[in-house]
Amino acid sequence: QLQLVESGGAMVQPGGSLRLSCAASGFTLAYTAIGWFRQAPGKERERVSCISGTGASTDYADSVKGRFTVSRDNAKNTVYLIMNNLKPEDTAVYSCAARAYYCSPRTDDFDSWGQGTQVTVSS
Repeated sequence: QLQLVESGGAMVQPGGSLRLSCAASGFTLAYTAIGWFRQAPGKERERVSCISGTGASTDYADSVKGRFTVSRDNAKNTVYLIMNNLKPEDTAVYSCAARAYYCSPRTDDFDSWGQGTQVTVSS
């Protein structure tokens, strides 16, 4: 069973940048689609981005498009989320999850959720 661990979260000022990592253990990340999700207190989980198992396709929520970039390095068994021009509304716990090959529009199709990493954007 694939296990995922997120890291890289921190407190930053508006306009700052962070790089989050989603590292796999117990299974290779190759050919595995990885979705990034976030959830703020009192709100439902939101899909932020996803990258297909081959890396050939990516998608982004409208709220982060043009500011966030997802990439993967299968040699390091890691998927990254590079976040630029962060805004207070980006504050949330960010989690990654896995699905075979392709990014599904359904959150329930993802599994092997990590514990999440806290991102706080505040002045």
